[in-house]
Amino acid sequence: MPLVILAVDDEPPALDELQFLLSRQPGVGEVITASDATDALRQLNSRRFDAVFLDINMPGLSGLELAGVLTNFNHRPAVVFVTAHDDRAVDAFGVGAVDYLLKPLREERLAQAITRVRTSEAPAEEAPAPAEIEPDDSADVVPVELGGVTTLVPRDSISWVEAVGDYARLHSASGAHLVRIPLSTLETRWRGHGFIRIHRSYLVALPMVTGLRARGSTTTVSLRTNGAEPAVDLPVSRRQVRDLKDRLVRDPMRSYRAAERRTDV
Repeated sequence: MPLVILAVDDEPPALDELQFLLSRQPGVGEVITASDATDALRQLNSRRFDAVFLDINMPGLSGLELAGVLTNFNHRPAVVFVTAHDDRAVDAFGVGAVDYLLKPLREERLAQAITRVRTSEAPAEEAPAPAEIEPDDSADVVPVELGGVTTLVPRDSISWVEAVGDYARLHSASGAHLVRIPLSTLETRWRGHGFIRIHRSYLVALPMVTGLRARGSTTTVSLRTNGAEPAVDLPVSRRQVRDLKDRLVRDPMRSYRAAERRTDV
């Protein structure tokens, strides 16, 4: 059967070239394109693909993060990375890639990748949607799935959470982790655990806040470093400024953490 391939790259010229070269390969039937990983996920959830050819460095979800999400698909398309960077191959094969191509692409090298896609083993069952993680309100940890491995991320190690489409990226002391759950759901579940929505794209842990800064009509919140994640400044939407100030003053968890830090000193 002719292969149905999804090509993903945030740079239009590179995406056009990838689509053109793939469409010229024998045995390739249809090449669909996506301009970023979030767009790719929408298409992967709507139909079955035999393979995904994607860049690594993209805004929002990276290619590596997208490949990690695909490990939760019952029918997982073969993953081939197409990138200008030669130093991420170990990471790429760590998330199950069948090949790693360097730009500029050569047709003979692309043909080898198609052969590897053909010979790669894939589960027979079809279930387009990846498993959704539902954090428990009372749980102190968040289970994160990547490459068949479940990592338990302590909730109190999370500094802030970033919305990425239908997903959320947790910025924690152990690094950034992607979960398939909307930011609005985390906002509701974690409000009683010291978290507050400051922007349509951001949820922050109040104990990590070091200050607010207003410049004209713009307000930002500063978060201290938690080890793996650096200190960061995030924008605060106008309608959230008052709520954030009120929570900073009266939040009991923040007061407890501050007292704990003073005791440690």
